Amino acid sequence: MKRSAITLLAALAVAAPAFAQHRPHPGDPTVTVMSWNVSNGVDAELAAVPAASGLPDLLQKVSAVYQAYFVRNFPDRAAAIAAQVATHRPDLIGLQEAVLVRTQSPPDGPATPATTVVLDYVQILLDALAARGQRYEVVLQSINFDAELPSALGFDVRHTDRDVILGRVGTKGSGLGFTNAQAGVFTTNCAVPSATLGSTTFRRGWASVDVTMRQQTFRFISTHLEGFCGPATPAIQQAQAQDLLGGPASTDLPLVLVGDLNSPGDGTGAAYNKLIAAGFTDAAVAAGIGNSFTCCQAPDLSNPTSLFDRRIDFVLLRGHFKALGTELVGEAAADRTAVGRWPSDHAGVVTTLRLPPPTH
Repeated sequence: MKRSAITLLAALAVAAPAFAQHRPHPGDPTVTVMSWNVSNGVDAELAAVPAASGLPDLLQKVSAVYQAYFVRNFPDRAAAIAAQVATHRPDLIGLQEAVLVRTQSPPDGPATPATTVVLDYVQILLDALAARGQRYEVVLQSINFDAELPSALGFDVRHTDRDVILGRVGTKGSGLGFTNAQAGVFTTNCAVPSATLGSTTFRRGWASVDVTMRQQTFRFISTHLEGFCGPATPAIQQAQAQDLLGGPASTDLPLVLVGDLNSPGDGTGAAYNKLIAAGFTDAAVAAGIGNSFTCCQAPDLSNPTSLFDRRIDFVLLRGHFKALGTELVGEAAADRTAVGRWPSDHAGVVTTLRLPPPTH
């Protein structure tokens, strides 16, 4: 059910004081983190590709994917995302759907890997941030779904999905350092049968790094669980959550897990519930905005009023963190681009944390 305008105003009224309730004291060791699914902009077109009835239809459907990248205009949207980053200045950012688009000619499918970069969502965002005086660097990335197919445009199109962790350069006095960088793909993923392609597996994964900041160390994980695999979706999500718990989240370090879980935080999301049962705290719930929605806008991102009707994007904590405040960004009408597109079909989630005491 979508929120009424009255409910939305009430939620926003709650959100503002929730963020201000626990302002850090001077000298407190704090870290600000952000999670944002920046939207590849072509989910609908990608989903149609396995249904191609033959080679001519496949070529047209791949062309539709390629053309949709430009219609959804990530450079324009990246400027809106960068504006929010510049306002909140997170130390760490977990990005989902930060795709890389490459081409290759003549078209021969995956036989000759495409290497000509047409759109690099990460670099585009880094450039937009630099234009605002905000310097970030790629800490690591996870290569997830990576497919190359011929198009009717006379070249192959290669779509590479990535989970990416960015770190802010020059965080004053933090001594920000990174070790034990890891990335992985889930063992259970959505496999879609196709009369033309045989089967297409939409791989998803995670990126993880140990962060040392102000002499304290914690683990930061960014991930994106399955969202669209019909009746199998909840079971796949739970298997992927278990992969996290048995993999990068299997640590005694304090832990920050961010991402698009595609599993609602309203009690119905089995994967979300699994993570909470494993000892994670939901930063938005702790801040009093656990009823605010984070997804989803229309596929073309041009809907005039927000269509958000679920909360599936999270900052989850384990260990002795103190959540000083959480808020959503990019969800207000004023955040749309000049041509009326939302920055993403998801809101970003920003949380400021007091770091746990150092372990000896």
